[in-house]
Amino acid sequence: MRLHIFNPEHDIALASGLSNFTAPHAGRQLRHDLGFLPAVWAKEGDVVMVDDVDQARAAWQRLHHRIHTLLGDEILVGAKPEFAPAKLPLSPEHNYSIEPWGWNSALRAQLQRRGLGAEQLPTEEQLQTIRLLSHRRTAGALLPKLRVTGTVGETFECSTEEQVESLLAQYGHLVLKAPWSSSGRGLRFLSSKQNINNSEHIAGWFRNVVDTQGSVMVEPYYNKVKDFGMEFFSDGVGGIDYLGLSVFHTTNGAYTGNILATEKVKREMISHYISMDLIENIQGKICRELSEVFNGKYRGSFGIDMMLVNGEQCQLHPCVEINLRRTMGHVALSLSPADDELRCVMRIEYTEGNYKLTINRL
Repeated sequence: MRLHIFNPEHDIALASGLSNFTAPHAGRQLRHDLGFLPAVWAKEGDVVMVDDVDQARAAWQRLHHRIHTLLGDEILVGAKPEFAPAKLPLSPEHNYSIEPWGWNSALRAQLQRRGLGAEQLPTEEQLQTIRLLSHRRTAGALLPKLRVTGTVGETFECSTEEQVESLLAQYGHLVLKAPWSSSGRGLRFLSSKQNINNSEHIAGWFRNVVDTQGSVMVEPYYNKVKDFGMEFFSDGVGGIDYLGLSVFHTTNGAYTGNILATEKVKREMISHYISMDLIENIQGKICRELSEVFNGKYRGSFGIDMMLVNGEQCQLHPCVEINLRRTMGHVALSLSPADDELRCVMRIEYTEGNYKLTINRL
């Protein structure tokens, strides 16, 4: 029996590294309001753990109707999951296969408190490995291995303000990133007009991140044209499967929505800027390089964010970050229409005090 858990606070829990972790209010509300989300990819007989079963069923029924109205009857065929309250004790006698949004020590501790035995859960050593792989250093190490003609991208790990100032003098405009941070958070921008020495706000943030996480990842700022990504699955024993493209939107680094379309349509969108040969080359390199990195260390979904960069010719940044968890791109792939003419946008919106997943035609 597969037990699905939507824990969107995962990235913040990873950053804390704590077993006894309390998510901020926004994270707890997102989990409450959209806890039903795994129903999109769950199969008959699966169980989705939610805070409020009645609320989850009602929200799922509304979304299910919307999906069928806009995307057709072939979407979600066989998706008939059960919802179970998050506070319900879990019996170790059930042979649960736990499928969370992302694994971290806090989730393991929560499931143990609810009755699951250690044999049904990853060990602390395994979770520490996942945490280390989730460090932005992993993306930084992969990036140069993906650099071919038509690509851009550099990243540096800094622990002193002097290192940052040296890079600022070289590049003129930088993006500073906390090693572990959730989407849109943990980012700061520096330009030659505002260096780290004359901005106490950024300097204080930098020192705090170095104190708590050991370093800050620093990258040149690029003139972005378009966000997109690739979604994958690691089988944990060296196999990496490519699942599809994710074309999404961000505002100040924070996720705002995904395009729902066939793979053919998404490829056409990207091919307006760069060749598909380049995309396929990068896709193959990612599978080969991460096969060794993840072998024996990580089993599960993951995504790699990329971007198209403006210049004399449009170029590809092939690894902005690696999300070692399920992503909204995976959700979008579960909702991909079969008809090339169908194109929708999926968003998470905060309205009337609640988070809602909305789908609308383009």
